[in-house]
Amino acid sequence: MTNHIAVDIGASSGRLLLGTVMDGVLSMEEIHRFSNGFTERDGSCFWDIDYLFDQIIAGLQKARARGITKCTLGIDTWAVDYVLLNAEGNRLQDVYAYRDRRTDHVMEEVAKHISPAVVYQKTGIQQLTFNTLYQLYAHDKEELAQADQILLVPDYLYYRLSGRKINEVTNASTTQLLNLATREYDTDLLNFLHIRREQFAELTEPGEVIGYVSESLVQQYDLPECLLICAATHDTASAVLGIPLSTDRTSAYISSGTWSLLGMELSEPINNQQAMEANYTNEWGAFGTYRFLKNIMGLWLIQEVRRLEDNRHSFAELAKLAEETEAFRSLIPCNDPRFLNPDNMIQEIRKACMESGEPVPETTGQLARCIFDSLALSYLTYLNELEILTGRAVEVLQIGGGGANNVLLCQLTADVIGREVLAGPTESTALGNLAVQLIRAGDIPDIAEARKLIKNSTEIKSYHPQPLPQLNEIISRWNHLHFVSTREN
Repeated sequence: MTNHIAVDIGASSGRLLLGTVMDGVLSMEEIHRFSNGFTERDGSCFWDIDYLFDQIIAGLQKARARGITKCTLGIDTWAVDYVLLNAEGNRLQDVYAYRDRRTDHVMEEVAKHISPAVVYQKTGIQQLTFNTLYQLYAHDKEELAQADQILLVPDYLYYRLSGRKINEVTNASTTQLLNLATREYDTDLLNFLHIRREQFAELTEPGEVIGYVSESLVQQYDLPECLLICAATHDTASAVLGIPLSTDRTSAYISSGTWSLLGMELSEPINNQQAMEANYTNEWGAFGTYRFLKNIMGLWLIQEVRRLEDNRHSFAELAKLAEETEAFRSLIPCNDPRFLNPDNMIQEIRKACMESGEPVPETTGQLARCIFDSLALSYLTYLNELEILTGRAVEVLQIGGGGANNVLLCQLTADVIGREVLAGPTESTALGNLAVQLIRAGDIPDIAEARKLIKNSTEIKSYHPQPLPQLNEIISRWNHLHFVSTREN
């Protein structure tokens, strides 16, 4: 089968991309694009999951209209959020978004009953307020008990297309419920939540064939014959697969989008005390790997600034405004929980600067520059931690995803960390999704060949570090700001 479609849905947008291989080059073409975002209702945040399913159908209709009669298809989305189904397979409730505030202070409540150290030893997953463990703890107990199945968002979308229920492992690991030793759902944690193992579907590995899009959907909507292949459904897992990591130098990666996920691809997890205290995670990857990484607030900060200014500037224009603004004028600790989902991001950034004694950013350019400077310094902090935790000296940092388009941020990062930055591919998530399909279809043998194919098919830009005046003073100032924020949280 020569046509492969990646359904790649993020927190702010989604798209269907057609991938084909010809003469050793993987080409991608966008078939359909749509917006996404949670909505607030009655004080809670929800995703419109039916809308997302309808957009997949709309994209497949466009594929059929272009003459595509057969294809493979893989789905990736964000992690941790879930769908409850009753015994008839119908949804019990609207799908909570992970930025919903119902989990505020839940980590502290859970810690009274089960030690965070025990949870980390079992799962290797970092403590984040929105982890599924805490979402399920906060969920209405009667409704949770009624659930026949608990599916994560991409699992549910596969189910709507095929009728088959799965829990794909790269995404399931982010629930903070999978045991690293047994590679199954942890019995103690399930018992703590009063959840039965059978409420979760079978664990499924990337590359497994799920089945075909149901004949009823094909007939109703005039769709192609789609063989559903289980992608690495967590978008970060797909993104890491889609980054052609260096084989001759020790490399770390950043999957740069709404979140910046900085880490290394490892063959074994690191779930010791030191890793727990640094709050690094061991998310499961495809093909027996682990994504040992740190969640950094990422481009969500600038996305919110743009939204609050009525989207009057493109992201490229925001970067240009930042470039024309004084460097390192104002800094914020990007990973402070206050920036997870504030009522007003611009006001929250200004308030944080006022409280810490940093100059308050007033203009759009100053706000953007504050964010990009602070992100680059965050990358330095967590890259240094990563080297200590892994015992490996990083020689090159590879950035995939939308953030690879931000020339200013990429150069800033190289300057601050003092190492080469390789930026690209920007479509790393979709490429990783397609790579699993290509391997399963027999077009390429393994992920090593997939990454060679991706490297030969995409543009990778190199950024070498340039001298930054007073860098040591800037880093010292940043370290103090970061330390104070970490201590307070």
